[in-house]
Amino acid sequence: MASVTEFSIVVPTHGRPASLRRLVESLAGLRYPRDNYEAIIVIDGGPNPLEGLDWPFRLRILRQDNLGPAAARNHGARAAEGRYLVFTDDDCVPDAGWLAEFERAIHSDPDSLCGGRTVNMYPGSLPTEASQLLSDFLFENCDPAVRMGGFFPSNNMSVDRLRFLEMGGFDERLRFGEDREMCSRWRARGHSFGSAPLAIVRHGHLQDLPAFLRLHFRYGSGTSRFRRTVREKGLPRPGFSSP
Repeated sequence: MASVTEFSIVVPTHGRPASLRRLVESLAGLRYPRDNYEAIIVIDGGPNPLEGLDWPFRLRILRQDNLGPAAARNHGARAAEGRYLVFTDDDCVPDAGWLAEFERAIHSDPDSLCGGRTVNMYPGSLPTEASQLLSDFLFENCDPAVRMGGFFPSNNMSVDRLRFLEMGGFDERLRFGEDREMCSRWRARGHSFGSAPLAIVRHGHLQDLPAFLRLHFRYGSGTSRFRRTVREKGLPRPGFSSP
């Protein structure tokens, strides 16, 4: 009997060859049966930095024009064979027990959208640590199950593939904030959320001060577009105040 693919790991990538290879190497070291997961790398424009390399698990490379990470994740989701999708980014490194922890959390509520925890790979960098403090605050205080506008970041999220596709996937118009919009839409439809705090990915995006400022300017711009999209779709107004 053929084995069932439980998880499809979907990774958008653009212009980060070294960190992408680091990510893929970490996926080869997951403590999870290799027949039960696959990785789908979606190259969002540009060359294939993995061309000619072999990996000891199922890995597929897809290509698209540079349409942004939301479109790349949707592309990967449509091609996936797993029952559950797991999203991460090309500058992340999952812990070895990552998929096993998602499996434990999801099987307690198979229809939930489940979020893991992201930690900083470079704690000695002040700009990078500042970004991590924001991530920690969101994880601990902005549970999307109880706060409209709370969300799980798309660099560490798992969801039933068919339900994700039925929802229409991520909004491809958004290059930032697509995870917030998805979680808002998910909650507005009455679907459940689950938390997997031991499903850890280490975020390896080292920043100096100018890079930190550029990144958070883009986050701010993305938040403005997200709020406009929420109004257009008639979703409940987002906010982080206590329910």
